Amino acid sequence: MPGPVQSRRNLLAAGAAAAVAAVLTTRRASAQERKVAMFQSNRPPLAQRRFVSKAVEREIDRVSALLADPELAWLFGNCFPNTLDTTVFLGEADGHDDAFVITGDIDALWLRDSSAQLRPYLHLVRQDEGLQRVFRGLIRRHARCVLADPYANAFLRDLDSTAGLHWAKSDRTEMKPGVAERKWEVDSLCYVLRLAHDYWQASGDTEPFDDTWARAARLIVATFKEQQRTAGPGPYRFQRQSTQPTETTLAGIGVPTRKTGLIHSAFRPSDDACTYPCNIPGNLFAVATLRELAALARAVLNDDALAAEATALAEEVQAAVLNHGTMVLPDGRQVLAYETDGYGNHLFMDDANVPSLLGLAYLRCLPADYPLWRTTAQAVWSEANPWFFKGRAAEGIGGPHIGEGQIWPMAIILRALSSDDDAVIAWSLKTLRATHAGTGFMHEAFDKDDPAKFTRKWFAWVNGLFGELVVKVADERPHLLAASFD
Repeated sequence: MPGPVQSRRNLLAAGAAAAVAAVLTTRRASAQERKVAMFQSNRPPLAQRRFVSKAVEREIDRVSALLADPELAWLFGNCFPNTLDTTVFLGEADGHDDAFVITGDIDALWLRDSSAQLRPYLHLVRQDEGLQRVFRGLIRRHARCVLADPYANAFLRDLDSTAGLHWAKSDRTEMKPGVAERKWEVDSLCYVLRLAHDYWQASGDTEPFDDTWARAARLIVATFKEQQRTAGPGPYRFQRQSTQPTETTLAGIGVPTRKTGLIHSAFRPSDDACTYPCNIPGNLFAVATLRELAALARAVLNDDALAAEATALAEEVQAAVLNHGTMVLPDGRQVLAYETDGYGNHLFMDDANVPSLLGLAYLRCLPADYPLWRTTAQAVWSEANPWFFKGRAAEGIGGPHIGEGQIWPMAIILRALSSDDDAVIAWSLKTLRATHAGTGFMHEAFDKDDPAKFTRKWFAWVNGLFGELVVKVADERPHLLAASFD
């Protein structure tokens, strides 16, 4: 999703200057108090917040009390509630809750982003009925979006609108009402299933899972099977006039493939075109979420046929990944490929957007101690990955979407979320603290040598992901938050 490079925002709000000066000039003020005074909240005023959750506010207070570093506490307080503060539009549709969740600076709902944006609040849903309404509303909204077009990645608030996003208006594809952009990405439908399953597990609530949701779930399975392409390429086509080859596909469907049981995708989670149509992280995410759908179908929908179909497809795709989704690097290490065509051609790289090879353990696609994944994760965080960069400011993974030399905070966060190494987690927190360019928020990407050069000052997914990391550290390794990162 495009976003212009943003100039550095001022650290202090002008209205807070007098209060800050008063604290700084008080002789008895401690060094800690002086530091705290430097960081004024960047959240919208209470009356302007899109949604307020008492459970989330309590969580901010709980975790912040464990954070010895005032700048890290400030970042957490800004980032963790950012989705609720700025992107949630809660209402009703057909007598039920409806939630439209924008990405931030793009006024559209991405199936992937919106699911990931709510994830950091899952552990709080039993404490807040209002928060449950947001989850129910988004689950129901997702079902209507999928039924409108299972091949679209992004949707408009008005599902009857034919406006589309301005950069998608001339796309050569079958644009349908309600669609903002129509890039077929396997992970988009996986995220729909993951959000539904995890909300059900976290809350015990079955209210959103009605006939409409069940029809959407069956359509997801049918679309995955259609994109195995065993009976032809299926109905989806997409081309875009662009100077960037990652914005379009060869002949509308991508390069030729050997049909192995892998699900084909036109685009990656970054919304960039696949080099080879069989994206391995996306396929492994499909395996995991199809199994979760099977559990939900049996327990909630009472649909044993759907459960059996989802399970059978998951087993077929998993076997195809094991048979066709691995490769050997020049140094002899066996790793998971990022993409393949089924003919034996493989691409080794990783992209910061999730699902990624780095993010497979976080997404519960593979165990964190699975040797093949550990070797792969080590390789993608190295010069073996062409989209891994080291600079004066940081090191990390980027991707073609923004370009060479651009590190995504998302990848730094995912590395920490997937690690059991205190040193890696502490380094990640320190690096994230040092690279927000004084804005108090995470960004899409920043220059490896100069974090003041960044893209997207309002990107809710990565803000929430950072908050999720801090909560996880607070719960599992609170001693790391007792340190100052100066």
